[in-house]
Amino acid sequence: MRAALRLLLLVVVVGIALGGVVAWNWWQGADAPGPLPAAETVVIDRGTGPRAIADKLVLNGVIDDRMLFLAVLKVRDLGTRLKAGEYAFTARQSLNDVIAQVVAGNTVVRRVTLAEGLTAVEVADVLNATVGMEGKAHVPPEGAVLPETYHYKLGDDRQEIIRRARIAMRDTLRELWPQRQKDLPLEKPADAVILASIVEKETGVAGERARVAAVFINRLRQGMRLQSDPTVIYAVTEGKVPFDRALTRKDLNNDSRYNTYRHGGLPPGPIASPGRAAIAAVLNPADTNELYFVADGSGGHAFARTLKEHNSNVRRWRQLIRKQGE
Repeated sequence: MRAALRLLLLVVVVGIALGGVVAWNWWQGADAPGPLPAAETVVIDRGTGPRAIADKLVLNGVIDDRMLFLAVLKVRDLGTRLKAGEYAFTARQSLNDVIAQVVAGNTVVRRVTLAEGLTAVEVADVLNATVGMEGKAHVPPEGAVLPETYHYKLGDDRQEIIRRARIAMRDTLRELWPQRQKDLPLEKPADAVILASIVEKETGVAGERARVAAVFINRLRQGMRLQSDPTVIYAVTEGKVPFDRALTRKDLNNDSRYNTYRHGGLPPGPIASPGRAAIAAVLNPADTNELYFVADGSGGHAFARTLKEHNSNVRRWRQLIRKQGE
């Protein structure tokens, strides 16, 4: 009888021990490599509960033990801390690492670039065509946003990018305006944005910006008209549609205040979104007395101090155009 009881007790003890080992091994599985064979992106929608999240992760092959996932959440009191979003999980990512990522909200970071020289309408068009955002981007005031690459997460609001880009422009002007050269013919930061937008449209060559800016600054100082073709184009299109033809005499005679062939000084507002480099160039232009520039056929410009030099550069440019046409 006693032998039977001892045997029974031994069986119970062994059973408990084996159960403990099994339970321990099961729990330790949360740190083991996961089942995912290759990187996978999974979207967890807002309002999704822990059980539904577990089901989705199993369905996508990120984890293979739904009960262990829920048990870890329960023991560590993490069930209410899971965050919605777009997650990029790596191959063989452990269950504990998956939970840590979702609790931390380490979601996929997307990017959208607002390029230098876009008009306000084009900025809104870019955002409204960008996949993964919600809402509608409304057209901001011309020149109010800073061209830059902005990060966003799946489901972010498009208008929020506009707000961030406007703050970035404000902060850039607050930084650069106090560092400007003395005695510039610019009364306020808004004037710098206007002129920078013209420089932005005139040249895409980084090394030329300060020199192009100097030409316009010199013209303003001498009371000369800016005579910038991009301002004429803006006078025609108002920044709303592409301009894919050559300028005509009728265009140059357009009486719009944006036409700097007809009107002196700065136009009434920016003609595009200038980048930080263009603004910096306008506030610290090159030290030169040049008053003219024309395309040189290499993507840059030929600069001149006198009208005679400029006319020579123009003739050279026209000869190059004729040869290309032939």
